[in-house]
Amino acid sequence: MSKLILTVDDSASMRMLLKTSLTAQGFRIESANDGVHGLERMHEVQPDLLITDINMPKMDGFELIEAVRGVGQFRGTPILVLSTEFSEEKKTRARSAGATGWITKPFDAEKLGAAIRRVCP
Repeated sequence: MSKLILTVDDSASMRMLLKTSLTAQGFRIESANDGVHGLERMHEVQPDLLITDINMPKMDGFELIEAVRGVGQFRGTPILVLSTEFSEEKKTRARSAGATGWITKPFDAEKLGAAIRRVCP
């Protein structure tokens, strides 16, 4: 059974790019357009992995990670941050919120696929 991944990004083109490149690698993709929608979708689809952007309206990626980690059934769900941000301060903040890993945009599809397989075997 292929892994189900929820991608959360306010950019429609980034959501489409993620869906295209990850579907080609055999993953099933669901998406959400901001953190609030992402938290709703987590409950609806219960993904094997969450990929989230940081800079989004309504609820940013840090808040989403903290909210997801606050739900018992999602405490062990791997969370990858996919962002144009790459400062150590932001990475540390994401890790302390509960992120599993960090990938910088623009992403390499093969490297992203490898990272997903690493955290979600």
